[in-house]
Amino acid sequence: MDATTLAVAQEIDFSFWALFARATFVVKIVMILLIAASVWAWSIIIQKYIVYRKAKRESAAFDDAFWSGEPLDELFDNLGPDPEGRQERIFAAAMTEWRRSHDAEGHLIPNAQARIERSMNVAITREADDLQGQLGYLATIGSVTPFVGLFGTVVGIMNSFIEIAEQQNTSLAVVAPGIAEALLATALGLLAAIPAVVFYNQLSTISDKILGGYEAFADEFSTILSRQLDS
Repeated sequence: MDATTLAVAQEIDFSFWALFARATFVVKIVMILLIAASVWAWSIIIQKYIVYRKAKRESAAFDDAFWSGEPLDELFDNLGPDPEGRQERIFAAAMTEWRRSHDAEGHLIPNAQARIERSMNVAITREADDLQGQLGYLATIGSVTPFVGLFGTVVGIMNSFIEIAEQQNTSLAVVAPGIAEALLATALGLLAAIPAVVFYNQLSTISDKILGGYEAFADEFSTILSRQLDS
């Protein structure tokens, strides 16, 4: 490499904005899509952490109230039929069906426990859909964005070879900018994919633990109701 070529290469701006500005239209679109995917992924991650932390606090507070010895009817009256907490809503669904399962004379209608358990299962499914909603988007971002970035890289490298052929020049000053722009697309794809995959797995684990707590509560509550029915 002669001194002139080296001097020209050193004068090339390789900052992010310069690489983006020099990129072709297709590569620019790819970069914009990858940046948008990364922002979307982080917004889901932050939102889910806030939701899960709130769900844990609500469950802990409700467990304290549920096991405090307060009569369940009084607890249900205090919470109402549509409480704010997720575990509270499961409890409210069960208590609502419990009261509906009594006839006008106060006797239990047959198969009350089965209906109560189904009510809790429906409530748990509803909460699961809400807790795990948008996690699928993280999985999609994590699996798709590397290939989108690779597509941008391939297009960028093709454009570099075309430019080399047109200029009949393989110097670093000609090759380096196009290759750098192409590799930037791959970097952006990985920048979006890696956090999405990592936090998808972590958030899925947290969600499963929360839902496991709901299912354990439903089993315990069903056992309590079973004792009352037997008595």
